[in-house]
Amino acid sequence: MPRPLKRVITALVLLGVVVALEFGFETLLPDAAWRQLALFAMVNVIAALSLNVINGMAGQFSIGHAGFVGIGAYTGAIVAGNLHQQLGGGDPLFGNSFLVMPPALLASGLVAALFGLVVGLPSLRLRGDYLAIVTLGFAEIFRLTIATATTGAADQGPIGKLLAALGGPIGYAGPDDTGVPQYAGPFWIFGAVALMTIVAWRLKFSGWGRALRALREDEIASAAVGVDPTRYKVTSFVISAAGGGIAGGLLASMRDGNPTIQPDQFTFNYSFDAITMVILGGSGSVSGSIVGGVLVTFTVKLIEQLQGLDSVLALKAAYPALDLNALRMVLYAAILIGLMILRPEGLFGERELFGRRAPRPQRAPVGPAEPVPATTGAEAAAGRAGAPKEERPPGTAVEREAKPAGRELE
Repeated sequence: MPRPLKRVITALVLLGVVVALEFGFETLLPDAAWRQLALFAMVNVIAALSLNVINGMAGQFSIGHAGFVGIGAYTGAIVAGNLHQQLGGGDPLFGNSFLVMPPALLASGLVAALFGLVVGLPSLRLRGDYLAIVTLGFAEIFRLTIATATTGAADQGPIGKLLAALGGPIGYAGPDDTGVPQYAGPFWIFGAVALMTIVAWRLKFSGWGRALRALREDEIASAAVGVDPTRYKVTSFVISAAGGGIAGGLLASMRDGNPTIQPDQFTFNYSFDAITMVILGGSGSVSGSIVGGVLVTFTVKLIEQLQGLDSVLALKAAYPALDLNALRMVLYAAILIGLMILRPEGLFGERELFGRRAPRPQRAPVGPAEPVPATTGAEAAAGRAGAPKEERPPGTAVEREAKPAGRELE
């Protein structure tokens, strides 16, 4: 099958799947809590795929990804809320989502990419722990600036009024405080996962991705062969920040989710979970980021569900001082430590679930050797005497005159 036709068929199949999920997701998962968990897992997959660009492929240790996700969430909520008002309000309809979600996601990605450029230009000249501290400081500055904003004060400047409009610690609930419209259903979230997976896959196996991995392994050697470290690092940081912003825009408008965006959603714990998804699945692996995002999200929820078992409730009744929430985090940490001991390189390492197979070299067909016609000594002598060297038929044996040993000088 020709490759262009195969790509068209694959795109049509993916489009059919996401459309089917949009209208059949409630039938597939009747419980709203599990639907919310499944959509949240897909948002985490997008955040892990974007973080994998800078942490996995480029080898730069950034621990402030929650800041870019939060910037995208607030930007997407503002754009989606205002567009929803212009469309007349009411219930978020699937048809109106094509007018709301593309501008909201585009704005989320662009604003997050702009902040990624501002942070990346000065900080990516740093390495290791210093870069981690800078990115963590940026994420905390963003969160605390919104969380400590004064709301309701009359004597504020333009910046103070802008921050106060974001709701402060209470959170942003849309321009009319009725909640952010939840347009991001399975169609948009699963579709965004498919597109981000394709982009991450093509980026990894492109020349750009090979240059990033070369910088990760040896920056000095890569610079010696013409790879500009600052250019590649800053660009990869901007791409990673844009992906995080798109994840935030989807999180803000996620169906069955929280219609209020709060700064406490984007603490260091969210950045830590995103790093765990990347490292657990395998740094640099696109398949590993997907599996890691789903595994970490559902593992935390599964541990929460285990607290409702009769045996666990009986244990809590027998020991009232037992803190099950702290025990949940201990169990979660024990699972991560066990996986790191068994698989220190992650579940996939840098491999992919569907690896590319190199085409096998074509070998020339090997047939039986053609027989060489036998030549008698008399025929060979006659050939040496009469036939020119050029006119000897192929396969004619050429005999050398045997000389006794030690008579070469005679």
